[in-house]
Amino acid sequence: MLQCLSLKSSSSTTSTSPAAAAAAPDIHSHPPPPPRSQGGTSSEASPSATLTHEYRLAVQTQSYNEIWSRIHEVQDHHHHDEVEGDLDSNSEHERQRQRLLLEQVLQPNRQCVEEALRQAKPNSLTRLVSDYFDQSENTTQVCLMLHRYVYRARELYAPLHQLLDVVQSEEESLSLNLSQSQCSRALEVFLQFDRHDNPFPSPDDSDSHNFDDMLRCFSQLKHQLDARLRSSRSRIRLLRRATLASALCFIGTALGVAVSAVAVTVHALTAALVVVAGPPLCCTPTATGNGTGSSCCGCSSSSMMTAIEKKEVAHMNQLDAAAMGTCVLNNDLATIDRLVRRLHTAVEGDKLLIRLGLERGSVTGTATDKHPIQEVLKQLSKSHPNFLHLLNELEEHICLCFNTVNRARSMLLQHMSSLVYSSS
Repeated sequence: MLQCLSLKSSSSTTSTSPAAAAAAPDIHSHPPPPPRSQGGTSSEASPSATLTHEYRLAVQTQSYNEIWSRIHEVQDHHHHDEVEGDLDSNSEHERQRQRLLLEQVLQPNRQCVEEALRQAKPNSLTRLVSDYFDQSENTTQVCLMLHRYVYRARELYAPLHQLLDVVQSEEESLSLNLSQSQCSRALEVFLQFDRHDNPFPSPDDSDSHNFDDMLRCFSQLKHQLDARLRSSRSRIRLLRRATLASALCFIGTALGVAVSAVAVTVHALTAALVVVAGPPLCCTPTATGNGTGSSCCGCSSSSMMTAIEKKEVAHMNQLDAAAMGTCVLNNDLATIDRLVRRLHTAVEGDKLLIRLGLERGSVTGTATDKHPIQEVLKQLSKSHPNFLHLLNELEEHICLCFNTVNRARSMLLQHMSSLVYSSS
């Protein structure tokens, strides 16, 4: 089972194949994001510099970059098949592709998890952990789907992005007076944009990316882990008190032996009487071969207590890491949900503007008829940078979610394995 606890090497997935690089459009060729120079995100202001620092560190870790490269390589192939029309969402080929992608992203895999659960003792925690593994797999599938939506959004906005580049260059020259050919091109782009559905699901569509079950599972699991964590800390405190008592017993024994030795020496020199030292504090006489001796009941078990304490501390650290992982993942999912909602709203707002341009714009009349088109382009050019920022931020948090899911699964699997080994 130990081989299940180490993540698979991604050396074969961190470099994109030449075929994939040639097939994927430039708008989908995204290297891992550089560290942000300023704190906070557009979706949620950072409450402290520590949170911002931790976020920057998270997007620079090797595991994050491996996940980033892995999903982009597979999604590039997937998107190329969609563009070529070779992909049917209901086909067996597509379902197999999704299973393979899930196996590449989700670690430890289902086989390792099922093996650990079969060996674990059935109880409330085991059932809750099993539910968590199922929910984390479902959440990974949802996040993979959302990542595909990011690709579709970039493809939807690619022609509009090129058009806005022209508008921005015109605005820099302090004059926006599009020619008839530019207005015709704008209307073509508007029509193409309006034909496509919003790539992001509506907040009212509860079946699209509902994290409620997952968040509920996280809350219950965290309560269970926190309870076990408190119990583990209590056991450690008791063990340390017992160790301290053993140490005091040892000191008392040593003092008793020293006093007895001095007394024996003094009385031997004076030859007044023979003193037989009584058993030292906290000790009981025991038979030792042909003679008699004494041993300290606390001292004899101090080494065993130290070993038990070390084992309990390691157990507590696993529980603490698993509980922290569920808390972090809870925050990641809440952030992803907010970003998806904001992106859906942003696309709907752009669609409304574009419909106004289509309804009121004209390329055959006077310059006044071009005014609605130009005004729509101005408004889109103002909102487009923020939309791209939200899109990149969603992609980052999806990759962070993958990384957090895998780390939490690994911690829980280690905890379950330690329980199996300790009971055997």
